Amino acid sequence: MPTIDATGHVVGRLASILAKRLLNGEEIVIVNAEKAIVTGKRSVVFQEYRARHQRGSTASRMRGIGPNYPRRPDLILRRTISRMMPYQQPRGRDALKRLRVYLSVPDAFKDKPLEVVEVAKRPPQGPFMSLGEISKLLGSKFEVTR
Repeated sequence: MPTIDATGHVVGRLASILAKRLLNGEEIVIVNAEKAIVTGKRSVVFQEYRARHQRGSTASRMRGIGPNYPRRPDLILRRTISRMMPYQQPRGRDALKRLRVYLSVPDAFKDKPLEVVEVAKRPPQGPFMSLGEISKLLGSKFEVTR
């Protein structure tokens, strides 16, 4: 079972690669989800996530009608991966059950080697925001460590 370190990986690229691997039958564990990045200007990235999170009228949100967007970085990453799979078919649902996403590195995975997906890795150039920063701005109680 590969353990992938999401530090410095672009969320969209990582999600598309891992969705394909999950559909092929692999079991995948992702650690450090809060350190994955979204590229673009900070204001534009945050406005996009904020608009998704506040979508719908007040009345529909009060009744619990979705879509409900997560605030925590591990759930944001999990949702991004799930939306790249055929999640309404049994094959996509089964693939999503083989995915585990964690904040930081749990004790069970501290001694295991961490895999890096080179295609999804991005050198620090241009503006970007980490999932931890986005979730903190959305109101999550998650603590950002940078």
